Amino acid sequence: MIFEITLSLPNAVWLRNLFVEAAEKQRSREAGEMDRVVIKNHKDLRVYQMAFDAAMKIFEVSKKFPVEERYSLTDQIRRSSRSVCANLAEAWRKRRYEAAFVAKLSDCEAESAETQTWIEFAVKCNYLDVETGRELYGTYNQVLGSLVNMINNPSPWLMKRN
Repeated sequence: MIFEITLSLPNAVWLRNLFVEAAEKQRSREAGEMDRVVIKNHKDLRVYQMAFDAAMKIFEVSKKFPVEERYSLTDQIRRSSRSVCANLAEAWRKRRYEAAFVAKLSDCEAESAETQTWIEFAVKCNYLDVETGRELYGTYNQVLGSLVNMINNPSPWLMKRN
């Protein structure tokens, strides 16, 4: 239970950063500056970058998991964390059709939540230190927040039909 309660700190930092970023964008708009970022492919998405970095961190820390977990927790946490990125890439290529795009984002959401569950197991089994677990769990909370926003408001992400 302590693990769940203390996880809110990374979310608070993320939320503060989000408000600071929004305030900076507002100041730029008021100054007449453009704040649009051109996203050419899925790798330009901040949510993809966060998920990719987290998956790589999971790969590194899971190298230290016990050998008896190789085909269980180690394999599962690596697969689910990588699947978030792979499904985001697929979703990006399916932006022609809202339903297909949202379905793939939903898969990303499920894989993110699964990764959080494996992180909890890794911490409880003492394969992962609590601080690293909190950091990774918080990153996936941010990923989930971005995915939910994209799912709830897909139109800005869809390809425009000519």
